[in-house]
Amino acid sequence: MPEGNEIHRWAMRHQEAFGQKPVRVDGPQGRFTDADVIDGRRLERVLAVGKHLGYDFGKDRILHIHLGLQGDFTEGSGPLLPVKGALRLRMWNAAAVRKPAVPGESRRHAWYSEDDGTGNLEPEQIAWVELRGPTDCSLYTQEKWDQLLERLGPDPLNGDAPDRMIARVQKSRKSIGELLMDQKLFAGIGNIFRAELLYRAKLSPFRPGRDVEEETLRSIWKDAEELMPAAMIDRRIVTTLPKHRPHKSGKVLKEEAHYVYRRQGLPCFVCGTIVKKQEVAGRNLFWCPRCQAE
Repeated sequence: MPEGNEIHRWAMRHQEAFGQKPVRVDGPQGRFTDADVIDGRRLERVLAVGKHLGYDFGKDRILHIHLGLQGDFTEGSGPLLPVKGALRLRMWNAAAVRKPAVPGESRRHAWYSEDDGTGNLEPEQIAWVELRGPTDCSLYTQEKWDQLLERLGPDPLNGDAPDRMIARVQKSRKSIGELLMDQKLFAGIGNIFRAELLYRAKLSPFRPGRDVEEETLRSIWKDAEELMPAAMIDRRIVTTLPKHRPHKSGKVLKEEAHYVYRRQGLPCFVCGTIVKKQEVAGRNLFWCPRCQAE
């Protein structure tokens, strides 16, 4: 599932491509039935909070998109392509689609660790986007959008303060590994950042939230505020420090990008202990038993 860095990256790109412009919208698959409500209207702004996108077309016309596990965008320049596959929604700039396509006119993202940001269109070159496989693609009223925001916790990428999160975590008996995946506490944090933030904090994922010191929680939040914007440059999340990688300089190799995420059965870069894996909160959690001792 895309984490907050990807969602905010989409918001930034689509704001630059379509913001303050009339946008054409359709739902070729037939499952998005409200296209006529926003088709041709000016897109005021693109919002991102946690793992949710909101395309604001004016009062009570907010297109809500949650990509879920399978959702993704294809971006392109030049004329629209023929409809292909389960295409839920298209948005395009009528003037831009009449222009010739630039090299690499359409791009569907590769798996995040294979995508280093190269070869992507510049936002100003984007003439259209296609959406496939989202968990939700529907129109929200302002009231419904506000209700969503009330349910979500603070977002490190929106400059939110962590105080609400800290107060709730320190009252919980659940493990910090469970709590980090709770969007009501940490909006935008997903499985990769959960594992890596806990490792960098040298914190056991099994420690109850109420036993985690406030200083540690603030440190984790500050770390997220630094790592997540860096991951917005492309979709690749890099959490390791150069001194801990087998290759100390040059491009970060795929197998060196993370300390523990998907490194089960391999030695920890720092202490050599074998990295473990266990399901926590419905997703696989990865940790080093020594560096993150209970």
